[in-house]
Amino acid sequence: MAAGLLELGQVFAVLAIAGAVALRIGLSVIPLYVVAGMLAGPHVAGRVGLPAVPTGELLTVLAEVGIVLLLFFLGLEFSLDRLLSARSQISRAGVIDAAINLPLGIALGLAFGWSLVEALLLGGIVYISSSAIITKTLIDLGWIANEEAEPILGTLVFEDLFIAVYLAVVTSLVLGGGGDVAGVGRSLAIAFGFLGALLLVVQYGTPFFSRVIDVSEQESFVLRILGVVVPVAGVALSIGVSEAVAAFFVGMGFSTSGHRERIEDLLTPVRDVFAAVFFLWIGIGTDPRLLLTVAAPLAAVVLLTTPAKLLSGYLGGRVYDLSQRRSIRVGIGLVPRGEFSLVIAALAAGGSTAVMRETIPALAVGYVLVMSGLGTVLMQRSDLVEAAVSRVRPVDRT
Repeated sequence: MAAGLLELGQVFAVLAIAGAVALRIGLSVIPLYVVAGMLAGPHVAGRVGLPAVPTGELLTVLAEVGIVLLLFFLGLEFSLDRLLSARSQISRAGVIDAAINLPLGIALGLAFGWSLVEALLLGGIVYISSSAIITKTLIDLGWIANEEAEPILGTLVFEDLFIAVYLAVVTSLVLGGGGDVAGVGRSLAIAFGFLGALLLVVQYGTPFFSRVIDVSEQESFVLRILGVVVPVAGVALSIGVSEAVAAFFVGMGFSTSGHRERIEDLLTPVRDVFAAVFFLWIGIGTDPRLLLTVAAPLAAVVLLTTPAKLLSGYLGGRVYDLSQRRSIRVGIGLVPRGEFSLVIAALAAGGSTAVMRETIPALAVGYVLVMSGLGTVLMQRSDLVEAAVSRVRPVDRT
């Protein structure tokens, strides 16, 4: 008990210091939380004899709750009717995003001399943007109410749905079941059956969601919401479905309850605390020494995939008939990579080759660290990117 409380105390102390530094230098807290995790974790602080924050089950569970709440809030901004009404634009922007970024990652893996399965893993790592980091930054910068938010969120939804299929396929390939078509089919059937059931509840369950939180006491209000979203996400994860996608759908259900503003007011501090733990957890699991072993391929991946994501996001913005300036912001907003890239890295670590067990995880954590920091800085200084583009081609300022 005492050890767990001490561990939790260390987590909050490190987060408080990182937040104070971010406020002092005017930088987004997200990359600072990641760096703080690296410094306070066993790979840095532990090696020099300082008390290190351990990567135990407690921290992992708290980080999972952070992912769940971030995606729940994303769902609050996206009612099912709105999602269905924009399905054509979401599909077109999402296909552009996948068609540019996934093959580029695969091609880079093949260029490194990796096998097709190893290259497919790298394709997923560089393709999928971070729903958690992007959502947090959109909210922090106030972009969530802007025109560019819709194509960004729509593309994230497409990516999250796409990754459910992707993970089912690559899991079978990595773990040696490449020929087990029936196994892949069962995984897909379970995933889409569960998500289909959730969609039906979201579509027809508005009275249920309204009754659940029709209570005046703030404590009961918050607990009832958590009593729905966290167990549903847990069930999803236990059957091999993304807990993030499940939380997103639950958020869509509550968005039609008539209590959206109250939910945001009361749960925002709860979300921010758990989200901070999630970003710290990313850093704690990163050994800085691993970055040195993959410095050259990491530099190549960053230099090639950053403009590719900017391009695909820009084209996605144009699908939504946004101005050139707003479309540039869409591309910038999709640059950060994070939680799903690390999930793919963890999957690769269970593979049978040295590239899967060592190189890909090291490359992924370095990539996430660089892209999370780079992406949030680009979003904060989007005016500089717009100015750079305008020197080549005049930018519509609307």
